[in-house]
Amino acid sequence: MGKEQEPPSMELKHMVALVSRTGRHMQRYNFLGHRQVVGCIPYRYCGKKPPCVVDEEEIEVLVITSQRKEKGMLFPKGGWEIDESIEAAALRETVEEAGVVGDVECKLGKWNFKSKSSETCYEGHMFPLLVKEQLEFWPEKDVRQRLWVSVREAKKVCQYWWMKEALELLVSRLSAQAKADTKSNL
Repeated sequence: MGKEQEPPSMELKHMVALVSRTGRHMQRYNFLGHRQVVGCIPYRYCGKKPPCVVDEEEIEVLVITSQRKEKGMLFPKGGWEIDESIEAAALRETVEEAGVVGDVECKLGKWNFKSKSSETCYEGHMFPLLVKEQLEFWPEKDVRQRLWVSVREAKKVCQYWWMKEALELLVSRLSAQAKADTKSNL
């Protein structure tokens, strides 16, 4: 009698809940009562590895469609909840809305802005996210499209001024890091 074979093992790199968090009962608000939102600018290098000098032609960024029709493109962002760190919230929102996973890097900044549709005020925090994996399935796959674009194209299609400022900061930071790395290798 032969030995019973074990079923093949399945390795799951990232298990993602296929449901987005909803509701406002866990949301954070600043001392002025403005809702705090966090997001990421998912990016990747056009080549296999970071170039010696980075300019905007050498990186691509991932933009997503708004859930509201005719609202244009944006970077993933959403509410920062009281049970998570700011970095965990930024990554969660990026996984939920854009279906990518990666390394959340140092915060690009904080912006105060008003909603385009109402007079609601927000405090927005943005982070770069160097993408390591693009998921086939993610919570908002059926309600959003994602698109890799050049920095130049992202500046044209992104609907929010504060996200465009964050993108400028990201490009500047990557360029400065590449120059510093080049000098230290000489």
